[in-house]
Amino acid sequence: MTAISPSRTSKLPGHRAGQFGFTLVELILVLVVTGILAAVMAPRFFDRATFDTTSYSNQVTALIRYGQKQAIAQNRNVFVRLDGASVALCYDAACTQPVTAAAGKNSDSANTLARCGNLSTWACEGVPNGLAMTAAAMFYFDPAGRPFYPNDGNTSTFVNRLAVQVTGGGQTRVTLVEQETGYTR
Repeated sequence: MTAISPSRTSKLPGHRAGQFGFTLVELILVLVVTGILAAVMAPRFFDRATFDTTSYSNQVTALIRYGQKQAIAQNRNVFVRLDGASVALCYDAACTQPVTAAAGKNSDSANTLARCGNLSTWACEGVPNGLAMTAAAMFYFDPAGRPFYPNDGNTSTFVNRLAVQVTGGGQTRVTLVEQETGYTR
């Protein structure tokens, strides 16, 4: 192994022998750029509403899909209540017979318990603080998984896509329920 002699390092452009590192101007420039990035990104990083919007929208989609699967598996109607404060699954239009949550328990958050009647086993989730959800007419999935409104007879009047919007943190997420198939995305 050969050592670099001081005479070789002095031939580097812009360097004198034994001089390595950053200049004071370079260090201050890095600190200024870091400060600007921190000032712009910190509020967004610490704002939970953007993360909560996506998370709650995914919960709404999952609960509606679970309702459709329960209707098919149980061979009975499953009602979906979207009242603007929560999304809930029930076996009757009055929501006196709640559907049990998929894991046997909902999120148990304070908002969920307050908006779902303190039932932690109900397939129901309350809207988190700082978010808003559009209310929609109650509907149900029949045993074949097709969506119907409560007053429909044998023919569904569920003729348009149902759009449920969750808004918060400057972001809007939409869950769609298709008319004929009940496919939820």
